[in-house]
Amino acid sequence: MEKIKNFLNNHLDFRVYGVTRVAFLILALIPVCLVYMPQKYGYENGLIESIQMVILFVILGLCLSARVNKTFFRFCGWILTIIMIREVNCGRTLFFHVPGTENSYYPWREIKYGYLVHPIYGVYIAIVFLCFLIKKQFITLFKLVKRVKFPVWNIALACFSMFMGAIAEKATNNNFIFEEGFELLFYVCLLGIVYLYSRHENFMLEVESD
Repeated sequence: MEKIKNFLNNHLDFRVYGVTRVAFLILALIPVCLVYMPQKYGYENGLIESIQMVILFVILGLCLSARVNKTFFRFCGWILTIIMIREVNCGRTLFFHVPGTENSYYPWREIKYGYLVHPIYGVYIAIVFLCFLIKKQFITLFKLVKRVKFPVWNIALACFSMFMGAIAEKATNNNFIFEEGFELLFYVCLLGIVYLYSRHENFMLEVESD
């Protein structure tokens, strides 16, 4: 029991930081948006998705300018680019809007050379995974997990948003605000987590020499 208590004290942080308050604010706004916001703002490449991309670029900037564990955070930036490519609808649409329609885009198979997109994307993911192994970033990750504190509320909200986003399409009959709203919440939580580990003195921890 004492070991469990020590583990909880050493690794779990229940404090609410500024970035955590932003996540709670987004969570509180989602029901309001569901009631009052037109569905078009949740369309592909719409307002909410555009805000998501801005947040992803901010997270990328935090990763590339981290003051500790620079190699590890640069690798996190590579992973983030995979998410960013997905956010511009790699494999589905990108920005090829079908004229005269709403929220409808040409699939890659109908675009010249579009068949190359999936293989290129797959090769990039494979390269990132190989770098993860070759650069032994799993060792750095293991060291971090053993030593750092975990921002409980940020992680809990991130997990909750992933769960809600996963059931959004079936549970809400394609309510775009619902789905994109919780996806936005996830990225805000991710922004908070990256900020805390790369900038905040309570979480920032050097585990390698760059």
